[in-house]
Amino acid sequence: MPTPSVFSGVPRSRCLPLPWLALAALACAPRFPAPATGSPAPAAPAALARAESTYAAARDARDRYDVGVASGEPARSLSDLATTFNQRRARLRAQLAAVDAAALDSTDGRALGTMRATLARDLDAVAPPSRGASAAASPPSCRDGDAPARLDSLRAWTYACYGWAQSHVAVGTDTLDRLSVLGMVATTDDPARRRALFLALEPVWRSVNGTDQPASPYRRMIALEAASRGAPGGPGAGQIAASGIPPDSLEPWLEAVLRAWRDATSDTCMEPWDWLYENGRASRDLSPRIPLERLAKLDAEVFRALGADLPALRVHFDLAPRAGKDPVAYTTFGARAPVIEPWVFATYRAGGLDNLNELLHETGHAVHLAAIRTRPAFRDWPDSDPFTEAVADVIALDVYEPAWQLRWLGDSVPLAESLRGRYGGIVLDVAWALFERRMLRAPAADPNRVWSALTSEYLRIRPHPELGWWAMRGQLVDAPGYMMNYAAGALLIAAIRQRIHSRHGPFVTGDSTWYAWVAPRLYRFGLERSTREVVEDFLGGPVTPGPLLRDLARMRPPSP
Repeated sequence: MPTPSVFSGVPRSRCLPLPWLALAALACAPRFPAPATGSPAPAAPAALARAESTYAAARDARDRYDVGVASGEPARSLSDLATTFNQRRARLRAQLAAVDAAALDSTDGRALGTMRATLARDLDAVAPPSRGASAAASPPSCRDGDAPARLDSLRAWTYACYGWAQSHVAVGTDTLDRLSVLGMVATTDDPARRRALFLALEPVWRSVNGTDQPASPYRRMIALEAASRGAPGGPGAGQIAASGIPPDSLEPWLEAVLRAWRDATSDTCMEPWDWLYENGRASRDLSPRIPLERLAKLDAEVFRALGADLPALRVHFDLAPRAGKDPVAYTTFGARAPVIEPWVFATYRAGGLDNLNELLHETGHAVHLAAIRTRPAFRDWPDSDPFTEAVADVIALDVYEPAWQLRWLGDSVPLAESLRGRYGGIVLDVAWALFERRMLRAPAADPNRVWSALTSEYLRIRPHPELGWWAMRGQLVDAPGYMMNYAAGALLIAAIRQRIHSRHGPFVTGDSTWYAWVAPRLYRFGLERSTREVVEDFLGGPVTPGPLLRDLARMRPPSP
């Protein structure tokens, strides 16, 4: 998924050993070590072993098909990939049905349950694309009367309209994308020009919330979403708890983060476009040192200095603009048998500090995936999205440290200004997370007013209930509730970064042993162990908001 920032391929390499010796033998062969603790599990029954082998092959085929679709492979190639996957899926379905769950021990039983659940949830059959299929080159029909009635269809329709609008923002005679325009807002000195750029995004907001009428796409969608969730916390509550964060503590903790931001910043009320500019000094001063042609190279250099060689880890990138491309940056499995091959998808028309921060975040996901070492049934994302988002930012957040800036860019901005750049995006994510929670709690509320109240109270942004500028994040449409993962992830990552510093040492300017140390302690488990176990074992105790609040307090000017 995308980086938690408002601004927000390498060819296949030969199989090379990973940089830490304990896992080197696993880099080129599908061998899976026993869990890190306890005695080795007994050999799985033959029927389960056969099913798990087929499961690995089926998931690999689906990964390759999905990446082929996302990267725009020709229809003929996609048809072959679809046929391969469908054949393996049919064989897997029969083999899983033949396994006697009663004959399995607890670990094998959990592996069987995971595979059966994944087959039902994620591995539906795919229809080979037609020979004439191509990426959409014309806008979808986004008139109010065209909006579907059912939740899933309405969400897909709204996301398609949002995707087109955010990639076709008219600025004078130019057509730009949302991220480029927001980057210009943060770097434009003229206040009137900043305002004009910000308001140029209005078609993006309208694609989601229309004119804020009661029957707008978003207001209909959030009402249907709230009705479908049942339990007050919704499905995200389980993910939050799985990360080791008490769900009933999360909202008060996030409000404490916003209060800490308010206490550390000026009490001046600002227009939203001026607020983005005020927090953008690091980007303004340092972005000229990161032209587009340096973006991917610098990303690779940073991770190489930390012991993570991206070609050796089989990380692939698709970063160029393309018609019909997903508007949200994300990372996914491109293959997972015999070894994992991560893919990063994003769209960059310019370089700059904000785009580098996003790319480092997505590459953080990629090196996480590349380090997973477990049996095929558990070779997947961990069971908690807040944890997944958090560990992707271990390295990305360092772009806002003056020492990192000097090391990689040859210049720096003062600490307080750097931290405003870091936490400006984070507190907006926290505000979006609270916004969604409040909208799910009261779906009949006016979203423009809910957002204006939050941002004026905590961020001192002048309220504009006539503007739906909250509606600029695709996750609000495509994955309702997902913004809470970024907010909860901010709490996790502050705690994890503090623990790495205390146990292994600083890494802000590079440390060739970093990946070898972190990977087996945080990254390797997949679904083998619960996220809560991994996090609390690593931290030596439960998650608290203390590390984040202490880091944020560094923004405050020193006492006289």
